[in-house]
Amino acid sequence: MNKADLIDMVASETGSTKVDAAKALDAFVDAVTGALAKGDSVSLVGFGTFSVRHRAAREGINPQNPSQKIHIPAANVPGFKAGKALKAAVN
Repeated sequence: MNKADLIDMVASETGSTKVDAAKALDAFVDAVTGALAKGDSVSLVGFGTFSVRHRAAREGINPQNPSQKIHIPAANVPGFKAGKALKAAVN
């Protein structure tokens, strides 16, 4: 499923137009992105939690020259932990 498919599904489930569904989806994505950029987490009970995780710096191997080591810097990455209801629905 891609973004267009999700917009179609939201529009049909809510009885709204595709334009309104697209605006709602974009607003949701912007809200989650903004919260994560500030270092907050977003928790949707039953669905899951979006959070920011810190990935430590580490040494890697250059795939073009395996004998060469490269430094991979530390980074903050987005993470998602599925909620109980989502896990149950998938299984």
